Amino acid sequence: MKFQLCSIGKSHEPFVKEGIEIFTKRIGNYYPVEWVILPTPKYAGSMSETELKKKEGELVNGFLQKEDYLVLLDERGKQLSSPELANFIQQRANESAKTIVFLIGGAFGVSDEVKKRANYQWSLSKLVFPHQLVRLMVAEQLYRACTIIRNEKYHHN
Repeated sequence: MKFQLCSIGKSHEPFVKEGIEIFTKRIGNYYPVEWVILPTPKYAGSMSETELKKKEGELVNGFLQKEDYLVLLDERGKQLSSPELANFIQQRANESAKTIVFLIGGAFGVSDEVKKRANYQWSLSKLVFPHQLVRLMVAEQLYRACTIIRNEKYHHN
C-alpha cells in the first residue's frame, strides 16, 4: 500500500517545510509516500468560488486513479483519535488498498463531484486551520498511526 498526500495550492511554505519533510521521511519507513501539490488554476483570483471549485475538481479528478482510495480532509468529516486512524489505515491494508490518497482541497473546499468520489471524509478538528498547517498535521498523524500499528513508542495513550 502507498500513501499519496495531495494538496491544492502553493508548494510547502518554509515555516512548515522542514516538519513535513521529517514526517514524510519517517512515514517512508512504513509505507511508500509522496506529496503531490496540484497548482491553483490560472486566473483563480478572477473566478467565482463555484468556478474555482469546479476547476480544482477537474484537476483532482484528472490526477486520481480509478482504484485509489480517496480520503478527503474536510471539517465536516468524521473525527478520529490517533488509534482510530491507525485502525482505519490497517483496515485499508487488510482490504489490499493499493493507494490511499489524502486530499487537502483548495481555499473554498472541493467540488461536489470530488466529495462524491471520496471514499471517506476525515476531519482533523471542528476548528479551521491554514492549509499549510493541515499538511504538517496530516503528515504527523500518519506517522503516529504507523507507529501505533507497529506498537512502537512514539504514541503515548
